[in-house]
Amino acid sequence: MSRFWSPVVHGLTPYVPGEQPKLANLVKLNTNENPYPPSPRVLAAIHAELGADADRLKLYPDPLGSQLKAAVARHFDVPAEWVFVGNSSDEVLAHTFQALLKHDKPLLFPDITYSFYPVYCGLYGIDYRAVPLADDFSIRVDDYLAGDAGAVIFPNPNAPTGRLLPLAEVERLAAALPDAPIVIDEAYVDFGGLDVIPTAVALVRRFPNILVTQTLSKSRSLAGLRVGFAIGQPELIEALTRVKDSFNSYPLDRLALVGASAAMDDEAWFDETRRKVIASREQLAADLAGLGFEVLPSAANFVFARHPGHDAAALSARLRERSIIVRHFKAARIDQFLRITVGTDEQCALLVDALKAILG
Repeated sequence: MSRFWSPVVHGLTPYVPGEQPKLANLVKLNTNENPYPPSPRVLAAIHAELGADADRLKLYPDPLGSQLKAAVARHFDVPAEWVFVGNSSDEVLAHTFQALLKHDKPLLFPDITYSFYPVYCGLYGIDYRAVPLADDFSIRVDDYLAGDAGAVIFPNPNAPTGRLLPLAEVERLAAALPDAPIVIDEAYVDFGGLDVIPTAVALVRRFPNILVTQTLSKSRSLAGLRVGFAIGQPELIEALTRVKDSFNSYPLDRLALVGASAAMDDEAWFDETRRKVIASREQLAADLAGLGFEVLPSAANFVFARHPGHDAAALSARLRERSIIVRHFKAARIDQFLRITVGTDEQCALLVDALKAILG
């Protein structure tokens, strides 16, 4: 505490990111990073940007991010004017909370969800209500239709559970609340299906109240580059742009813009790596179930699992002794679960072997 702090700082409970430990021979399965490298086109584009004229770095980047907007628009077959880009989906979400989610009625989101949401509400003074998930940790749309929703946000698939809400249910929610912004945080959606990715972008043309946010950190292996985007109809995008230009007109640097654009355009690399992760996830879920774990159905690049005979915190600590890091949350209802990022097949096998030894 300090007498120099503004009053708002005293009341903040900051978000706690996943640990980034520096341990030798680490099997890092705690922060949902992609185990595979980004598209080779990403490094080529960054090298080309630097090699063409190093003096470019003395100039500000494009404040509109036009190149990246165009690449996102091509991928989703939407107008570029329907795309907003920012420094990670966390920044995009921060602008979204300010621009679209503060109303007289409360913002609704699940009680078990991305833990940054209540942090943003505290930072921006947004009234919210946490809606309990069902006993099976699924989202029940009917629970959001009681008439007191100023806006709704949730990840799909949800985090940290990994459960996916079907698009038909997202559509039902948006149709039932036509005057409320509905924000679908799709950080993990690319791992939701092999042949059809269940993104709500398909609903944006029909529902002016839907905004979809995504990140390049997961399925495009660019967590270190910090790039995210949103897709929605122009009046939603204009709100985000007005907030962005009241905060930082140049959120994405030149290297991030060219690298992210290259990643969006390499459809073959994107599809190959996400399919590898999906296959590894299914095998990991089966292996954990074989060890007696209850594993929730996952449409993400992680699994959420608990063992009826072993404390989750103790399991996490025992794995750490073997240089395997997973995520344990102390929150109510989920304190006996471990969230385990899907690694390579080799990493997953090391995890399973370690658990076999620990469980005896």
